[in-house]
Amino acid sequence: MAKATAAHEPLPPLLLLLALLAASYLAVTRLPAAAPLSALLLIGHPPLPAPAPGHSDSSSISSCAGFYAGAGPARAVSASVEEFGAVGDGVTSNTAAFRRAVAELEERARDGGGGARLEVPPGRWLTGSFNLTSRFTLFLHRGAVILGSQDPEEWPLIAPLPSYGRGRERLGPRHISLIHGEGLNDVVVTGNNGTIDGQGEMWWELWWNRTLNHTRGHLVELVNSSNILISNITLRNSPFWTVHPVYCSNVVMKDLTILAPLNAPNTDGIDPDSSSEVCIEDCYIESGDDLVAVKSGWDQYGISVGKPSTNIVIQRVSGTTPTCSGVGFGSEMSGGISNVLVRDLHVWNSAQAVRLKTDVGRGGYITNITIANVTMEKVKVPIRFSRGADDHSDDNYDRTALPRISNVLISDIVGVDLQRAPMLEAVAGAVYEGICFRNVSLRGIRRQDRWHCESVYGEAHGVFPAPCEEFRNNGSSSWCGFS
Repeated sequence: MAKATAAHEPLPPLLLLLALLAASYLAVTRLPAAAPLSALLLIGHPPLPAPAPGHSDSSSISSCAGFYAGAGPARAVSASVEEFGAVGDGVTSNTAAFRRAVAELEERARDGGGGARLEVPPGRWLTGSFNLTSRFTLFLHRGAVILGSQDPEEWPLIAPLPSYGRGRERLGPRHISLIHGEGLNDVVVTGNNGTIDGQGEMWWELWWNRTLNHTRGHLVELVNSSNILISNITLRNSPFWTVHPVYCSNVVMKDLTILAPLNAPNTDGIDPDSSSEVCIEDCYIESGDDLVAVKSGWDQYGISVGKPSTNIVIQRVSGTTPTCSGVGFGSEMSGGISNVLVRDLHVWNSAQAVRLKTDVGRGGYITNITIANVTMEKVKVPIRFSRGADDHSDDNYDRTALPRISNVLISDIVGVDLQRAPMLEAVAGAVYEGICFRNVSLRGIRRQDRWHCESVYGEAHGVFPAPCEEFRNNGSSSWCGFS
């Protein structure tokens, strides 16, 4: 379990939020905001050294956990899932027991006030999908393991998300997540390092064999909800993306260990999607896809819904993914992504450390992004801006809808034993401007030590190896060149 203990007084959440809102104002006025965002959030606090592989830093200087403003894990009404007939033998189906427990505890809490808490004691608790409710805590004790059912019928089909227009992998509806909730307020999933195991191999086999009929379910998904806290648990073997808050606000995901086989398809760790005031901190992730991916809808459906991902802090995250990125932006970003701070990221044995992914038809924007204090070892491409794989929701996407990328600050980057220098490739006709690299040291590049740039422009200061021409001799702006 990745944990961090504060050694200094945490930076107040209000200051974090004010800083992010200041960046929003700068974005509206079209001033370069990447540096002001970084400066406001890091004022008086030098970057921390990266943690060793598998361990989070134990001297945290700030936390964004104050984004969650609910009542916390303790509730007025509490009961064990055993009281509702559940059996923790790893064989008995407890789907009805979990569903009954949530419904009855919701009723008790309504009568007494103060919310409800469902305790999961040590044992192996096999279950299909169940929904949470508002003012509710799901608490997994040490030794408790919730196991996802191997019966696809226990992962019912639900409507596709409006900003996707269809299931992400297949047309039509999609399978519900194992633990799900919609339209909720104040939801906590936490414990003493208990485990939620999706037993996803069944679903991966369907994907590999091309026999998947509907899009796989996530492990945990909250939709159109607010004040969410997910902490101090291990999440394993998700069928698809592991934690997916979508259309949510005030979301905190911290002290999580997320694990999947490194060849498990599309098992992203944490994917905030069209969500705001999101905190991701002190997490260790191994997966077959991005450790963290910020998203906001797909092509014309994402453009129509128009709900951006904004005001997001991602800090002290470490892990490995051989096919994807430590932190990715997109490729589904049609509703826009803005005001994101990524800092103290440690990635190894991975395809990329940081990647911005867009495509023709996406529209939207990625703006006011600060990425600071990243360390990496054995990474194929340290930083990549890439065109998409021509994947679209349907053939009705707008061929003229181009993304706009602006105000991206990437600073204090150290990489060793890499295969290539950064690769920065723009979507044809799209605007990429205000890109700043500062204090970047990439050593031991084995294959191609020259930067590759196509229609991406900006500045570079204190960068090794030397950047491409598009980042040379561009003067020294106040926001990029300051030391």
